[in-house]
Amino acid sequence: MKKFLITLCFIFVSLISFAQVQTGKASFYADKFEGRRTASGVKYYHNKATAAHRHLPFGTKVRVTNLANNKTVIVEINDRGPFVSGRIIDLSKSAAQKLGYVPIGVTDVVIEVVGNANDTIDDLGIPEETVATGNEGATNNQETTTTTPTSTNTSAVSNVEPNEFYELNIERIEPDWFGVQIGSFQEVANLIRLADNLKISYQKDVTVQVKTVQSIKVYSLILGKFNNRDQAERFRDKVSKKYPGSFIIDFKALQE
Repeated sequence: MKKFLITLCFIFVSLISFAQVQTGKASFYADKFEGRRTASGVKYYHNKATAAHRHLPFGTKVRVTNLANNKTVIVEINDRGPFVSGRIIDLSKSAAQKLGYVPIGVTDVVIEVVGNANDTIDDLGIPEETVATGNEGATNNQETTTTTPTSTNTSAVSNVEPNEFYELNIERIEPDWFGVQIGSFQEVANLIRLADNLKISYQKDVTVQVKTVQSIKVYSLILGKFNNRDQAERFRDKVSKKYPGSFIIDFKALQE
């Protein structure tokens, strides 16, 4: 995974909008949906590698990458949803376990189409370890957050108005502090708008981590410069009330 870090100081420059791609929040099915019919007519089972998407044709094979840990899973679209702003896919529970986000309910992901309804997992040559089997650790009774909207959408923002302008002072850095990651994006316009709001609201420095995930460029927005984890944890607890998916980044560990 390629990555480097830049800091953003917001004063004033024109904003260039990049092409929209499939990045956003992933949730997962609640246990109560076990055995119920999906929109495609197939019954949902938590141990199958399936997912709901608003628009992709049924049978589409999708690679989903968790931006928090770079774990990947392949699923097949057989349902419609999630119908919550900012969430782009609803995974079966075993797929969510494979990505490691069941304890928190939602996570930032990148979606990449890798096959259609006529393809099988074997046809695509996908490694077995990336396919959800339902055996990824113990299950629990936590329900999907599909029907419970969050107060803030950090990964999907409407099209930028043509009269919005920002100025950026960009410096490539090698940070050695702790920060709190708020969200990840592929559309730079979305990142800049949120970064500007956060800098004003919390009066903290903004750092952007640039990563390449499955050949897709991703930008993670990280807030604050903290000397120790305790300070970062206190700030994370504060911002988590509005941005529940936030987590701590140890920049020293990233450099090792």
